[in-house]
Amino acid sequence: MDVGNVIKLPVTEERAAARKRARPPPCDPEEEEEKRQKNVQRVSVLGAEDRAVRLLEELVFGAEDELLQRLVVEEEHTLTQRHTHSDTHTKTHSHTLTTCSFVCFRVDMEHRYRRNMIKGDAESTMSKQKLQQRMREQFQRSMGGAPSWAETSGRKKKKKKKNDDDDDDDDDDEGEEEEDDLLRRTGNFVVSSDRLPSGILRMKKCLHANTARPSDDRLTTVQFHPSAQVVMTAGLDQSVSLFQVDGKTNPKIQSIHLQRFPVHQAAFSHDGETVIATGTTNKMFYLYDMMEGRVTPVHTVRGLNEARVKEFSVCPEGGALLLTGSHGYLHLLTLKTKEVVRSMKINGDVAGVAFSPDGSKVFVNSEEGEVYVWDVRSSRCVNRFTDDGCVKATSIAASRNGQYLACGSQSGVVNIYSQEACLNSANPKPMKAVMNLLTSATSLTFNPTSEILAIASRAEDEAVRLVHLPSLSVFSNFPVSKRKIVYRATCLDFSPHGGFFSLANNKGHAPLYRILHYRSF
Repeated sequence: MDVGNVIKLPVTEERAAARKRARPPPCDPEEEEEKRQKNVQRVSVLGAEDRAVRLLEELVFGAEDELLQRLVVEEEHTLTQRHTHSDTHTKTHSHTLTTCSFVCFRVDMEHRYRRNMIKGDAESTMSKQKLQQRMREQFQRSMGGAPSWAETSGRKKKKKKKNDDDDDDDDDDEGEEEEDDLLRRTGNFVVSSDRLPSGILRMKKCLHANTARPSDDRLTTVQFHPSAQVVMTAGLDQSVSLFQVDGKTNPKIQSIHLQRFPVHQAAFSHDGETVIATGTTNKMFYLYDMMEGRVTPVHTVRGLNEARVKEFSVCPEGGALLLTGSHGYLHLLTLKTKEVVRSMKINGDVAGVAFSPDGSKVFVNSEEGEVYVWDVRSSRCVNRFTDDGCVKATSIAASRNGQYLACGSQSGVVNIYSQEACLNSANPKPMKAVMNLLTSATSLTFNPTSEILAIASRAEDEAVRLVHLPSLSVFSNFPVSKRKIVYRATCLDFSPHGGFFSLANNKGHAPLYRILHYRSF
């Protein structure tokens, strides 16, 4: 046998058939390209449907302007692709465009949230514009028509002109436009307020301010220090005491005893370094220097011709006192030189004295019911008026913000005036006549923020009321009527920032209350 020759074995029919099956059929390039294009087209259709779902969600929840812009861009892009594709793919691409447009611009109304808007079986789907109109109509029916805040100023003016032929002023039109702008805008228009609410005053009963040393006799004075967290009490037991105010134990700081000197009135000086105390029987008074702990009796005052000195007021500016004399006289005394620098006189006896906030004016009411306004520097009466309905005056007080003036009478009526009207008008009318007291209104005090006026009568137990000045109404929860705590109040005062309120009563106690609205002492 020749090795270089190839031996060909006979091929059976079965082997030939198997070989024929294993051999791949000849591929047609045109058919392969057509299949590939069809697969790409199917994928693009699915992608378009997914995008349509997302666009429908944006249509329902907002972003309409961006959505319409994107739809225009996609439609232009789709039309460009349709022109570039071959004629064999035109039908499929047109079907894709129709599907996308149908999903994007028509809403399925069979959803359970939209079924109640359908008016017929033919409305299984609805365009976006028609759905918005249907929702607007449904809202207006539920509101009984279009609400006024949803209408523009132009529509309101047309309605008003149709119903009324009279022309409106330009100021009214501007006010309506501002009101429309306010009501049609969203935002945080409500802010927290620090104003004191009326009705019920949030307060807490504390231990008496003088619990560490109660008085054996009637208290005549209670006053908070102008800057320190200290309260002072004084009374007929011939003592002046200082206490630290914490609302819990109120420990005693110091107490001084004035021999044979029942205290009629005591007060801190304007700078808070000295306590002035007057007695009930003579014109001598005491000065207590708290820095040095020295008590100085003042027996005589140069230029003062009075048998007794009982009532006085501390001038808001400078170291001066305004002493109440007899027969309508008022004497301005300097603490530094202890002499009278000027005097003023009214008709009748003085019932009460109150300084304006800056100390330039002083309000004085006579027992006959007349109120005088004096200029302190010139000692000249700048105004005078009669307290409305007053037969006999008993007290007067001015608010620290210069807004209110309160005048008390023997009948228990307290008239609240505008301070500005009292300065400029010859016949001012009261803003409010408080008639909650049945006996003489002997004590009046404004709180530091000028939101509360405390009024009291020493002629009857529990005769204390707190007036809410912004609403000119009385707080309903003070005093508590279940048991007696206040008794007969002879003096009232608020702490420098209004956080505490105290009063002096005939039992020798100084009930103390925490006013929770104010955070500071």
